[in-house]
Amino acid sequence: MQIIICGAGQVGWQIARHLSGERNNVTVVDNNADLVRHATDALDVQGITGHASYPDILDRAGARDADMIIAATHSDEVNMVTCQVAHSVFAVPRKIARLRAQSYLDAIYSDLYRRDHMPIDVVISPEKEVAEAALRRLSAPAAFDTQTFVKGKVQLLGIVLDEECPVLNTPLKQLTDLFSTLRSLVVGIRRAGQLFAPTPGDQLFADDEIYIISHRDDVGRAMEIFGKESRRQERVVIIGGGNVGLAVARALEASPARIRAKMIERDRRNAERAADALDRTIVLHGDGMDIDMLSEANISRADAVLCVTDDDKVNLLSSVRAKQAGCYMSICLVNDPSLQPMMRPLGIDAFINPRSTTVSSILRHIRHGRVRAVYSIGDAEAEVIEAQVLSTSPMAGQLVRDLDFPEGALIGAVEKDGKVVRPTSSTRIEEGDIIVLFALTADVPAVERLFQVSIDFF
Repeated sequence: MQIIICGAGQVGWQIARHLSGERNNVTVVDNNADLVRHATDALDVQGITGHASYPDILDRAGARDADMIIAATHSDEVNMVTCQVAHSVFAVPRKIARLRAQSYLDAIYSDLYRRDHMPIDVVISPEKEVAEAALRRLSAPAAFDTQTFVKGKVQLLGIVLDEECPVLNTPLKQLTDLFSTLRSLVVGIRRAGQLFAPTPGDQLFADDEIYIISHRDDVGRAMEIFGKESRRQERVVIIGGGNVGLAVARALEASPARIRAKMIERDRRNAERAADALDRTIVLHGDGMDIDMLSEANISRADAVLCVTDDDKVNLLSSVRAKQAGCYMSICLVNDPSLQPMMRPLGIDAFINPRSTTVSSILRHIRHGRVRAVYSIGDAEAEVIEAQVLSTSPMAGQLVRDLDFPEGALIGAVEKDGKVVRPTSSTRIEEGDIIVLFALTADVPAVERLFQVSIDFF
């Protein structure tokens, strides 16, 4: 496929890495020559320096022959005009735009994106994706990372093992034998900063960060086995009343769980807007790092604090202060991936990376059949992939033990005829099966070749 990616920031770069690794012809466009040079040096892509919305720049990028354009610059308006030019001048078949401003996303204006108006096939909202990620974190309070697959039937959980974990120093194969009916598998372990896919003989140790792929109905039991208690979320404090905080508060108000939420917002206009938009949420105007303001929000009795301002440092410090004041759990929005290793030393329970959620969302929307979803782990250290087995796939008809999988990849769940099962060495992979697997980034191209993603990609 011929794909043009407009915007060579972290989101554009990650999408280019994914798609170029699948042997597509990818061209990256950005008006920052340094970003374009970084992409062309690190990836197998072409680069064009210039404004993505200019017809001559798109022409140089190969828009006349392009199958898809992904507009992910920092400007909503540039992304929209880019899609319009791609459609009107070059008749590009598929157009995806990242839009941030909530006015563009309001359902009552959805006609704007019709083909005879502003022809955008898929609109991605980073704020919406981040809000959904925050709600997933709140739903699994003992996990620092979580994502769902196979229409919600399968869940990925990232948890940290502590000294009280009852299954420490036990080989994973022995755990599988002990809990033979448990539809959960440990697919990744991060130890001393290094992430790897475990073998059956590997043991678990205190301070390990492990990734589990589990059937939705077995999540509670799996968490108990690894020493994590289920705690009902009843009181939540949200620090930051921007688009993300407002979306989370609205979702909590609509939840049947009747969670009581309070919001702290430093900007008066944003605080007033949030107060007008929300019914049951108490909105406080003040600084989320101020201990008196946290006390006013009754942080010591809160089950969770969600720090989602647009400043990473404010989110980090607010999370730490809330935990010190007695809040049970802290979730922190962090844009800079280099700050993520600081989470555990600071006592922060979970974090959200907006770029990872946006990249995962874009990849989910551009893939049909075959690879149905991709979730990036950590700082692009690994991926969890949901894919369908084709009749032409080398996997079809083979037992799991006979698959030529790279060492850094493990199958965590298989859906057969609508039923999710835990894979064993004797599980036969058949055409039409949906597989959820973990793969280290270096092994992703080899895994995707097993699904023959590049053949009949669309």
